[in-house]
Amino acid sequence: MARKRVNLSAVPRPAFDLQAFLDSAGLARTVATYDTGSVIFSQGDPAEDVLYIQDGTVKLSVLSRTGKEAVVAMLGKGDFLGEGCLAGQRRRMATASALGPSTLLVVEKPQMVAMLHEQPLLADRFLLHMLARNIRIEEDLVDQLFNSSEKRLARTLLLLARYGKSDQPVRVPKLSQETLAEIVGTTRSRINFFMNKFRDLGFIEYNGEIKVNRSLLTVVLHD
Repeated sequence: MARKRVNLSAVPRPAFDLQAFLDSAGLARTVATYDTGSVIFSQGDPAEDVLYIQDGTVKLSVLSRTGKEAVVAMLGKGDFLGEGCLAGQRRRMATASALGPSTLLVVEKPQMVAMLHEQPLLADRFLLHMLARNIRIEEDLVDQLFNSSEKRLARTLLLLARYGKSDQPVRVPKLSQETLAEIVGTTRSRINFFMNKFRDLGFIEYNGEIKVNRSLLTVVLHD
């Protein structure tokens, strides 16, 4: 009987629907909803669970001893947060706040650890999330070191709009200029200047709410 060798790496695998898995896994879990501006957890709180964003946008910020706040990440639907507890982190290193109405799935640390060991597809998805987060942190560092505040603002708006997932203008969660200044690392007056400039050039639609057009990418690519 002739044997036929099959290249398993070439066999297409069905896409892993994380939300469907979480809904059907029979988890002892909590679904929490937050209004705009609500604190999900605070810097220094016990780190006891992992959260998955089902809907909404979450800001992660760090407060220094002198009271200065820095925004370190903006997370959206499909992202995890609080995963530091899986690596032995006992206290939250940042404060998580809802930038708009948000719904999060809360999974306690022991159950998350068990699922990662028992569900390879979930472990793969979670690993991809962590790698993407690492890449984003490295890109943010390069952005802060080498790019102008104008480019940093353009990149921030593109990231908030999930650039590449739609050809149409995308509405960004409503943010104050103060919050954008914290993310970009500049002053509110500079943010106001560049936002008006981007609007005048047709890169964004800005009248309280923000809609980002693909043409804003030219600011990031321009030397």
